[in-house]
Amino acid sequence: MKRLRRTVPVLAVLLVATAASAAPSEALRELFDREWEQRLLESPLLATSVGRHEYNDRLSSVSAEDEARRAEAARGYLEELRAIDREGLDDSDRASWSIFEAQMEERIRSYEFREYEVPINADSGFHSGFARLAENVPLATSTDYRNYIARMRSFPTLMEQQIANMRSGLERGMTVPRVALEGYESSIVSHVVDDPSDSVFWRPFEAFPIGVPEEDRAGLAAAGRVAITEAIVPSYRAFLEFMTGEYLPGARTTLGASELPDGRAYYAGLVHHFTTLDVTPEEVHEIGLANVAKLRAEMDAVIARTGFEGSFADFLESLRTDPRFYPETEEELLKDAAWIAKRMDGKLPSLFGRTPRQPYGVEPVPDEIAPKYTAGRYVGAPLDGTRAGTYWVNTYNLPSRSLYTLEALTLHEAVPGHHFQIALNKELEGLPNFRRYSYISAFGEGWGLYSEWLGLEAGFYTDPYSDFGRLTYAMWRACRLVVDTGLHAMGWTREQALDYLASNTALSMHEVTTETDRYISWPGQALSYKMGELQIRELRRRAEEALGSSFDVRRFHDALLGQGSVPLPVLEEQVMRWIERERRSEG
Repeated sequence: MKRLRRTVPVLAVLLVATAASAAPSEALRELFDREWEQRLLESPLLATSVGRHEYNDRLSSVSAEDEARRAEAARGYLEELRAIDREGLDDSDRASWSIFEAQMEERIRSYEFREYEVPINADSGFHSGFARLAENVPLATSTDYRNYIARMRSFPTLMEQQIANMRSGLERGMTVPRVALEGYESSIVSHVVDDPSDSVFWRPFEAFPIGVPEEDRAGLAAAGRVAITEAIVPSYRAFLEFMTGEYLPGARTTLGASELPDGRAYYAGLVHHFTTLDVTPEEVHEIGLANVAKLRAEMDAVIARTGFEGSFADFLESLRTDPRFYPETEEELLKDAAWIAKRMDGKLPSLFGRTPRQPYGVEPVPDEIAPKYTAGRYVGAPLDGTRAGTYWVNTYNLPSRSLYTLEALTLHEAVPGHHFQIALNKELEGLPNFRRYSYISAFGEGWGLYSEWLGLEAGFYTDPYSDFGRLTYAMWRACRLVVDTGLHAMGWTREQALDYLASNTALSMHEVTTETDRYISWPGQALSYKMGELQIRELRRRAEEALGSSFDVRRFHDALLGQGSVPLPVLEEQVMRWIERERRSEG
């Protein structure tokens, strides 16, 4: 490790000198390609997901020493980048320069605050992600199965490293707040099984694909059974014992990120990371309050359309308690979600000139994580894989899954929201790989929330209760600006956050609780949605104003999505250049 640390700065100096002598665009692409190859080497599951299969038998190494090495490498890459003249690049390369700089800065910031010591939050973590291994790797040949088994055999090392990192966080108070982890052991205990065939990791061995010869199957199944017995189950058992015996009892009793080591600076960095804007927590809080007031007026107008007589609180109570607004069965909820998604599929050509090729499906959230999971989420898939993207719908606790918000949820998570944007991003040509496979939260979540609003243009929300559901989702994201900054910068209690969400939105109380715990355990991320949507809608307003009758919504959306996931300042630059090109073409 010491030898590597001495070598990296010297290597960086040599590479900076080389970059300075090369054409800026050539030097930039060489830097991107080199860093990408290192990124795939360091992240074998990422490599698999993007269609690179030379590391299919490996997992990442996440020890503190590994994290230090990666941060040092990022400093070297950043030094190389800044030796390349940004102004000498074309528009696309300038955008790539800025995005790469932000990624390297974030990698360094994350290491300096030792975020790797907190690899979980209230509704997910490294362990629940790994439990989906069979869905995320190729399993078509005997070699694929041997790689799958090798990764299972490597899991104990990964688990030991993660526990060591979390134990280090415990020692210095860098933990998820204890209150947000109530019931968390349910996401672990389902993997501690007596019979390997009861494990989710056994499923690939239940039925082999045709590409696995008959003579290989018994041996692979036996090896899989041993890997689950000797590697998977003991690892999850060790994690369960660590969580219940050490982490939960020792987790901090404070809530805000400001209470973490150097917490105020840490949270300020998260605000910048998740919004991509130079704004303070206080400024975000005020933006949230203003939007809450605006949306409340719109909600009151929709309530009047329903003919309901009573207060705003009475209306919310009626929505939370009237059985007609909730599904009776899991199948009903899934079918309704699928029907909404399919209806929007038919509307896409009226809104976009280009649509992604990759399909998607609708499935329930896995049982082991559903109790503390959000109402729905999009789960992507490799373009070269055998699985489509997936819109997860949470069927746990059906009396908390409101049908009046299902249109907004579906448009956000499936189409034209996350599936549409992420699948299209992967298909873009001419972009560096790090951009094709990057997800910038302010853009992606801003697009998801904009997609909810876009449903109005597509003919959704014709029922006033569904329209109120759209507004309650918009209000929910505005409240996040207030609640997240309140919790992490202004000393709010959990009860204040719960009350604020419950009194301003029609979310069920189960969702109010799970969402509040999500914000407590994942500071800053909740700011992405509304801040991103506000920017996208402002850019659309400018485009409509500048182009008048020549504004084409399909061309506008293609321009928004045509450069992939980008920071909001870069998006603004891109859209303003697009407006000028549109003006010139009309002239």
